[in-house]
Amino acid sequence: MTKQPGRVPAAESDDPAADAASPSSRPLPAPGAAVLALLALGWLTAMLWSTREAITSAAAGVTAISLSAFALPGVISAALVAGAAVALAAGNLLSRRYGDWATLRFTGAIGGGLLVGLGSALAINLTYFDTSTTNVIAGTTAAAAIIGGAVAGARTAPAVGAVVTAALGTLVFVVAFSQARDPLFDLFGAGDSQQSLVDAAKWVSRTESLVAGLFAGLLAYGYLTWSRRRILRRDPAASALRWPAYLLAGAGPGLFLLLAEVIIRIGGRSLLDLASALSEADAVAQTSLGTSRVDNGIWVLFVGALTALIAFGRTLGPAHNDDEPADSPQPVADRVDADRVDADRVDADRVDADRVDAETEEPDLAEAFDRLETDPAKADPAR
Repeated sequence: MTKQPGRVPAAESDDPAADAASPSSRPLPAPGAAVLALLALGWLTAMLWSTREAITSAAAGVTAISLSAFALPGVISAALVAGAAVALAAGNLLSRRYGDWATLRFTGAIGGGLLVGLGSALAINLTYFDTSTTNVIAGTTAAAAIIGGAVAGARTAPAVGAVVTAALGTLVFVVAFSQARDPLFDLFGAGDSQQSLVDAAKWVSRTESLVAGLFAGLLAYGYLTWSRRRILRRDPAASALRWPAYLLAGAGPGLFLLLAEVIIRIGGRSLLDLASALSEADAVAQTSLGTSRVDNGIWVLFVGALTALIAFGRTLGPAHNDDEPADSPQPVADRVDADRVDADRVDADRVDADRVDAETEEPDLAEAFDRLETDPAKADPAR
């Protein structure tokens, strides 16, 4: 049967668009998105409440400004993660009810982030004191939640869920790690001199960033592994995520921390300037804290990405050649030598067989001459 030019059979097509209607090509949901949303909202509520308690406990307005500047990064990071988590849950809900439309999913993600941002801003304006810093905190928190919702509108929902999980775990770890800072200061040789305190603070910060990156990478890998098992249990034909998804999930918490720092320096610039103008010590402290947050984000980004990628690589088996059985106990070099010896042996047998055939087919001249002499009719044709 001939084929028409330019026509490719459906079974031989390698174009992913040809299978666009298959279940394996549809966007995958993020398992546990509702639980992540509840946990992230709980963490955001805890950060807003602790910030309010710290500000209201200040005896003077100057101290309230300084405490607001110190508490702003924690609130912004929590709002960014909460907006992404709620947007992820909203996207899953819309996809389950109305189908996997990219525009609808992104719109739902923006709506979820906007809902978190407006709720946070309203809670800050109602519970905090009516000052200039309150409006800055409320506006920056709302912006962070909306940006987090926009990030969650990506098509690869499991990778976004892994980023949210790892980022939330990293934020909780940083707060829990504060309980171990004093023993680490003593361990790294913090003394009475200013230089020893600065050196010890650097080593404590590096240790915190390294452990946080390892924790973030393991959380991202664990979520993606669990997500893959759940998706395959429901749809065995679903396509598995490749290594770029694990790399992005491991680097996601660090990217969230750096994105939060950008939001802080743009939206909360006025609050940081007010805190830096209080005294020279406050200015040095704000500069040092900003540099430390950037370094921490970079460390978490690279360490988390490498950790998740290495953990994924350890699950991959060795590559086997298609012509070679994977369970063959004989080494490849030994099999090649054996095949070569067998081929030489077959060639030698073939040569011997040809030689025997040639000897059997060659006429015997003496026998023919004797036959002619014994047969008078053949000896003299004229007779």
